[in-house]
Amino acid sequence: MINITHKSSTLRKAIAQATVRVSSQATIDAVVNKQVAKGDVFEMAKTAGLFAAKRTADMIPDCHPLPIEFTAVRFEIQGLEIHIQVEVHTIYKTGVEVEAMHAASVVALTAYDMLKPIDKGIEIHQIKLLQKSGGKSDFRETFDRQLNAAVLVCSEPVVSGKKEDLAGQTIKKKLESAGLAIADYHLMADDEQKVQAKVLEEIENGCDIVILSGGTGLTKKDRIPEIIKPILEKEVPGIEQAIRAYGLARTPYAMISRTLAGMIGDSLVLVLPGSSRGAEESMDALFPAVLHIFKSVKL
Repeated sequence: MINITHKSSTLRKAIAQATVRVSSQATIDAVVNKQVAKGDVFEMAKTAGLFAAKRTADMIPDCHPLPIEFTAVRFEIQGLEIHIQVEVHTIYKTGVEVEAMHAASVVALTAYDMLKPIDKGIEIHQIKLLQKSGGKSDFRETFDRQLNAAVLVCSEPVVSGKKEDLAGQTIKKKLESAGLAIADYHLMADDEQKVQAKVLEEIENGCDIVILSGGTGLTKKDRIPEIIKPILEKEVPGIEQAIRAYGLARTPYAMISRTLAGMIGDSLVLVLPGSSRGAEESMDALFPAVLHIFKSVKL
């Protein structure tokens, strides 16, 4: 199975269909009037579909076990065809498209098995996904221009060359994968006046996002949140909560990281950890959904 540990849980839905085509109206009448010897076709097939949705990971090798939190099986008769729809919901890191299609297939096969003694011409058609929603793709925004960002790495060891900047490079890559242009990448010491001036300069130059990496720990030198907070016009605590919740699901040490988020004008300022893992997880927690800010500020 592929690694999905970096993904966030979101509400995910899928609807799949299958069609059972019979050869005579007598078969349809037997289904509707519950005169099939093996039992009530709709109820039996629905029950099989519910089991199938929950057991998909047992049948399909690369499917992840996931919590199925809603399943609906619907039937509609059109002429000599029984149209089946299966809708599946979960709140998880991966979607339920295969679960919905697997369930629709099993519903159709169950109907086939129950009806084959009375109809030798049954066919199953059109097992396919009708719609799906959820996941990062649903939270991607489109803009009339490319957003740009500046990455400011605030670390004495990095500036002096004693330490390689892994966190800043990670942030850059994540920004580029989210479709942003890197307007500036700058290494600097955590001098209060210089850091504040640099952030304001980047915003003056038109940066939509300014991300500072480093200085979020608990040592005496870790003061970047305290340096940035006074120049913020509006704090956005939900962003900090999202980072912390994402991190805590992966390590208890996330509780001691002091991230910060806020607005200066229409620009977003983020203070993220200086560790490469902390920076990567913070970016995964926020993007692309955080870009919705730039739709909101225009309202």
